[in-house]
Order: sequence, then C-alpha cells, then structure tokens
Amino acid sequence: MNIYGDRGNVLALSRRARAHGYAPVVVEVNPGDPLPDRVDIVIGGGGQDSGQGRVARDLQARASEMRALASDGTPMLMICGLYQLFGHRFVTHTGDELAGIGVLDVETRGGTERMIGNIVLDSAEFGEIVGYENHSGNTRLGPGSEPLGTVRQGAGNNPDDGLEGARTGNVIGSYLHGSLLPKNPAISDFLIGEAARRRYGSFAPAAQEDGGETVRRARESAKRRPR
Repeated sequence: MNIYGDRGNVLALSRRARAHGYAPVVVEVNPGDPLPDRVDIVIGGGGQDSGQGRVARDLQARASEMRALASDGTPMLMICGLYQLFGHRFVTHTGDELAGIGVLDVETRGGTERMIGNIVLDSAEFGEIVGYENHSGNTRLGPGSEPLGTVRQGAGNNPDDGLEGARTGNVIGSYLHGSLLPKNPAISDFLIGEAARRRYGSFAPAAQEDGGETVRRARESAKRRPR
C-alpha cells in the first residue's frame, strides 16, 4: 500500500544506501507476487481500510515466510495499514476483523477520532523522530513489542498512552508518514546497517551522519507547523 507519500521511504532508503557505498535493487511486490530469492530489507506503506482486505489475504498466504524472515533478523519498516496487519488483528470501526500475521505484538481497533498532524517522538535508540500521522486506528502494545518512541507532540498509537509505533527485533511498525525516512536518516541507517551485517558480516557507515542541512531544515519546519 502506498498513500500519504510512503513510497518516499523506498526512495530515501535507496539514496541513503548508495551514500553508504551500496548498489540497492528495489523489487516491488504486489498481492500474489513471489518474494525475491534474497531479501535484505522489507518496506511497507499505508492505505485505506477498503484496500486492506486484499492485502490482509495476501499476507496470510505468505505469513510463515514473513515470520521466518522477521525471526531471522531481516530489518523491516511497516507504516500505518501494514503496521496494523503485522500485528495480531485489526478490527475496523464497523466491526469487521482482519487477521494479522503476528510479527508485532499489537492489536488495533478502528476508532471515530482521526489523529492527524505533525508528530515528534523521543527514542532512546534513534533520538528525536519527526513525522506526520494520519490514522483513526487505536493500537495497543503487548509485552512482546516495545514502542518506537514516546510522544512529545501528537497522538501516537492511540489518544491516551503516549506511545508511538512498535518494535520486535529488527521489525519496526509506525503510524508516521511524511515520509518517515527522509527526515529520519538514523532509522534508514539502522535498516541498512542490519541488512549489511546479515549479508556481509559488518557495516562501515560512509554517509554523512545526520543527513545534512536539508534534513535538518525539513525536521525543524515540520516541528514548527501546527497540527
């Protein structure tokens, strides 16, 4: 799924990988398509509830394959709708239930309140995270996942617990669009670094650490904008 600019995550990750000296190959996987023989990083985006049913059925067909990749340490970033489907289940606001694949220990229920606007998180591993949320799902974490960060500005997973996103191993789920990775190169570097260590045994960063002045200005602009 790809709305709210989530394809920008693929573009940013590819650019960042090249800056580290790698030659990334992007393979688009649509419902029914087989996964490539070699998978280094998996990226998924958000979508409307109306499209999630088809994606949910496709994920169920490849659930064991995705769980095996996650268990083996493959880094993944799942945004919004796919964040929900990587959990145990998503119950829509009309009561329909979509089964998830249980990679992340989360459950989501559709709500009536839309949580929308710029959002800022504090993360012990990634520092300050800046993004844009647009969702009405209320996601709750179980003990098998930890949050991506704590909310400083915005709503996050739900209106009341002050947490955003989920992480189990090298799999990250989040509601942050915007896109997330162009403004947060530390997360890109985490994904690239874990992929490089799995494939080559080591990771020697070569790109500018903070992404440069353009990234800094984009982050500051987003933080100043009203929700």
